[in-house]
Amino acid sequence: MLKRIYVVVTFLSCSVPTFAQEQTFNFEITPFGAYRYGGEFKETDRNFSIDLDDDASYGLILNARHSPTTQWEILYSRQQTSANTAGLGLSDPTLDIDVEYLQAGGTYLWDGDTVRPFLAATLGVTQIDVSNAGYDSDSFFSFSLGLGLQVAPTHRLGLRLEARGYGTLLDSNSDLFCQFGPTNNICAVRIDGTIMWQVEALAGIVFRF
Repeated sequence: MLKRIYVVVTFLSCSVPTFAQEQTFNFEITPFGAYRYGGEFKETDRNFSIDLDDDASYGLILNARHSPTTQWEILYSRQQTSANTAGLGLSDPTLDIDVEYLQAGGTYLWDGDTVRPFLAATLGVTQIDVSNAGYDSDSFFSFSLGLGLQVAPTHRLGLRLEARGYGTLLDSNSDLFCQFGPTNNICAVRIDGTIMWQVEALAGIVFRF
């Protein structure tokens, strides 16, 4: 009798870790903080450029399981920054600018128990909004590519570390940072089919369920 109990206890003790390792989660929610670099607009008429200041950003990533190695992904990221437009004739040379990304795509994850490397790719929209009074906002098609690590991928609570590059396709012959008012109608930048590049380094807490 004691021998049979010993066999059962031994079996259960060996099986529990296996069941824990096989546990899968269908969804992930990752709020994150980040720091974003880059962002340049080239003015074609006057051979002038406006550079966005490097600044903090934040956002949210939603993932849904597609297979053991792939996920669907929705990404939202926002940066509140500024740019100096001195010399372009605007009433306020310092513009407060919000750059927002809303994109959807997927991730591919390599094997790993404690740490899983992944590659993410998304497509969507970039919203560029000037907070100063009198300016309009603009939306453009954009894409992103990210490379990172998922820490503790077999637990309900984990960590996501990632570097992601964004490319925004600026329309040909478009005007940006336009100011409209009773005494002044002017656009700071006239662009001609360029890409605005930004890079973001992020860290987020992953909630799995």
